[in-house]
Amino acid sequence: MFGSGVRRAGVRTTVAGAVLLAAGCSSDGGDDKPDVTQRPKEATPYWVNPDGNAARQVSEYRKNGEDGNADQIVKIASQPVAEWIGLESPEKRTKELTEKAAKADREALLVLYNIPHRDCGQFSKGGAPDGNAYRAWVDKVAQGIGDRRATVILEPDAVLHLVDSCTPQEFHDERYQLLKEAVERLKKQPETKVYLDAGNAAWSQPDALHEPLRRAGIDQADGFSVNVSNFYPTAASRDFGKRLSEKVGGKPFVIDTSRNGNGPYTGGDPKENWCNPPGRALGDAPTVKTGDPLVDAYLWIKRPGESDGDCKGGPTAGDWWPEYALALAGATP
Repeated sequence: MFGSGVRRAGVRTTVAGAVLLAAGCSSDGGDDKPDVTQRPKEATPYWVNPDGNAARQVSEYRKNGEDGNADQIVKIASQPVAEWIGLESPEKRTKELTEKAAKADREALLVLYNIPHRDCGQFSKGGAPDGNAYRAWVDKVAQGIGDRRATVILEPDAVLHLVDSCTPQEFHDERYQLLKEAVERLKKQPETKVYLDAGNAAWSQPDALHEPLRRAGIDQADGFSVNVSNFYPTAASRDFGKRLSEKVGGKPFVIDTSRNGNGPYTGGDPKENWCNPPGRALGDAPTVKTGDPLVDAYLWIKRPGESDGDCKGGPTAGDWWPEYALALAGATP
């Protein structure tokens, strides 16, 4: 694992601009407090959830008079972040999210993270119990989306863990087939875009990934995603994505910029530098205006402020961790 970079001056301005956009007055004429509104559609078409973890944290801080902390967390609450779909009630949950997004005239950003033998039994272990259960789950997700607009990030690390042999060999053929079928099923929905996850810039040689991505259905997908839940700088991720794109027919890609403002952490155990590393910062705000025809969007796929796992004092993977959120929002790039 390697990579470093200097955060561009414009990044902090971009995030701060979103804070100004989201600031407002309470409807009852009380003290100023964040009013989580939708971002301008021309900048990002994705839905901002007004009841997400960050938004609730802002409300709690305001209630307790901790306005300084609230102002920091607004930087997260005012941005569209992905909604991760788990095992429970996939159709109901996906229908609820896409309906709310549609009502706001925005697009839902979803992550499907339920592949069998997920995360090689590490911090985010779990997933569907078997292949048929996964197929049924994907079908429920697709039914929940219906004809509403949605962008789906499909199974972070699922292909990468086939390539690096983290996933046992006996599960490889099934996983490739499940991913390919998932792409095909989701693409039956008329307004759904699918980006198959393709790892991160630590893979300096995309030659290791292009054939596995083809086996997993990249030809039928809209593109691929890079840097999900990781910290590599936008420039490094863009370079990696372009080199990989050349190998998969010029497919476009999206970059997770949620926590890459200060680049990756290099001060601890290399095997766990990705897990709740200290000193990280929010990255480029979500936008479809990337200035690069191959980069469809910068997205906040990993939800800033949610733990990577029970390491470095963090709670269970996916749980909200306000202290870490404050560190991300207040870090100096």
